[in-house]
Amino acid sequence: MIFSAIFVVIGLLALGLLFQLRRGHASPRLMEDPAAHLRSVDIEAFRNLIDPAEEDFLRRHLPPAEFRKIQRERLRAALEYISCAAQNAAILLRLGEAARSSPDPATAEAAEKLVDQAIRLRLYAFQAIPRLYIGIISPGWHPSSLRVVESYEQVTRQVVRLGLQYPVPGVSAAL
Repeated sequence: MIFSAIFVVIGLLALGLLFQLRRGHASPRLMEDPAAHLRSVDIEAFRNLIDPAEEDFLRRHLPPAEFRKIQRERLRAALEYISCAAQNAAILLRLGEAARSSPDPATAEAAEKLVDQAIRLRLYAFQAIPRLYIGIISPGWHPSSLRVVESYEQVTRQVVRLGLQYPVPGVSAAL
């Protein structure tokens, strides 16, 4: 009986997460100036933070206590980048949903791809965040967040493609 109740609760939480991924968090004011709500993500800095080779280099050249301290700081910074990417994906998801109703088939198709990629990015971000927290608790454990980086780059490219057909001032530059 307890097992089935736990299973139902987990199922409801998963359903809520999927709904949240699909809907995104965006205020009604978002459509007035979406670029003002986007947060910049430095992809190269993020790649450096999650690079296993960089982690190995630091492990070899720093005393263990110093390595753990630095690694925790690096993972906290990676968490910040992932949070920004997830927030940006929610905003872009709303923009893509608005652009899907365009009468131009190329714009509607680009918007549909943007929506799909934004949902995928949010899913990868929500998977990576707990892993990074585990890495903060146990600095010897390397959490891979490469899917978030690749997905964010795909979303950014899709925003540029969509922006050529459905211009929203400042969005491409804000990413």
